[in-house]
This record gives sequence, C-alpha cells and structure tokens, in this order.
Amino acid sequence: MREGPHVSGIAALVGEPARAEMLTALMADHALTATELATVAGIGKATASAHLAKLVNARLLAVHTQGRHRYFRLADRDVAQLLESLMGVAFRTGALRLKSSPREPALRHARMCYDHLAGALGVQAFEVLMAQRCFKSDAPGLHITPAGIAWFTRFGVDANAVTSQRRLMCKACLDWSERRHHLAGAWGAALLQRLFDLGWAWRVPGTRIVQFTPPGERAFQHTFALPAAADRAAAQPVPW
Repeated sequence: MREGPHVSGIAALVGEPARAEMLTALMADHALTATELATVAGIGKATASAHLAKLVNARLLAVHTQGRHRYFRLADRDVAQLLESLMGVAFRTGALRLKSSPREPALRHARMCYDHLAGALGVQAFEVLMAQRCFKSDAPGLHITPAGIAWFTRFGVDANAVTSQRRLMCKACLDWSERRHHLAGAWGAALLQRLFDLGWAWRVPGTRIVQFTPPGERAFQHTFALPAAADRAAAQPVPW
C-alpha cells in the first residue's frame, strides 16, 4: 500500500528549470512581479504566467494584487526550507551550474534565506550563539535559553516582540554552501533585522545578497568572534 504525501507532483513543479529559477529568486522573502520573474528565468511573460499559475495552484507561491500589478512570493517558510535543503543536496552531490554567477562568492559569504541570515556569516553567528549557550538542542528541537534572551536584549532586540509572534521561534537550518547550520525562525529573523537596523548590512536590491559595510563587518566579527579570535575580540570595546 502506498502511504504518505504524494511528493512527485511537488518535485516535478520545483524541478522544472524556469520554475526553479523563479522560486530561488523569491528566497529573499521579497515579492516580485511576473515580469521580473520572467526576466530572472530567461523566459517570455506568457510562459512565466503559466508557470506561476501552476506554482500558485500548488500552494508553493502566494499572490497579492495591488492595482494593476500582481506580486508573487513564497507561500510560507516551509517552502523556503525545502528550497534551501534542495540546494544543499545539489551542492553536496556536485549538481552545480556549468557557469557560476559572478555573485556566487557574495552569496556564499552572506545571503538571505527567506527572512534570516545564511552563508558563512550566518553559520558563524549561530555557532557563536550556540557556544555561548544562547540556544540548546534536545529531542523536540532547538530552544532559546535565558542566556539567549539576555544576549538578544543586550543586542537591542525586543524579546517580547519576538516571542509574541505566532511562528516557529528557532530552528537550525542546514546551510547549502557551508554544510553547517545557521539560525532560522523568529530569532533568526530578529537577528538579521537588527543587523539591518544597526546599519551593519543591507540587502542588495534584486538579489539575496546581504552586503556588509566595512565597519559593519568589523563590528559583526567582534560580536560573533569565533573561539580562536575570542581573546582578541574581548580586548576591544563592544560596537553596539
């Protein structure tokens, strides 16, 4: 007897090259029009509209109409997690593009994974927070600790605003380029937003790249000093 969800339909939708490009473009939790997504996928508007209709019908995308424009975005965070996981498998198994994008090094350094920080800096931040016992992992999953609440409060995050959200609070998300975990969930989103609010980083328009300013990256490295650099960082003033 066949049991469980029917995955082949979703796999076929995600696996089509043009649809995969459009879904990937929406990984930055930023709504795009059909015209913009057609450009990303390198296809005509009519073809893009047909693809987008299938993705909306499958509840992989949500659409919002504003005036004459229709804006598409990922339906929810589960879709983003699915795409990030597929990217990780593709990277690990060598299913890479024949010609990489000039932006790929920047994407690997720091990027948005839906609404949280991914890439080398995202992994670094999570590993430092884990080392400082801000989160604990047990059978049910990942949980923030009192030390973690105190850390985020010192960092300028409104802990009450985060915990009042009706969403998953925290999760270890496997990073496709680093093959280690970064922080997802409400706390991961709060961390990235705080980096933006501090002016340390900004999202490059039209991409998933998170670009740090030189002072911002220095402040980030101070705040999230890896164990080998922790002693050096401790001698410096806190930058926030």
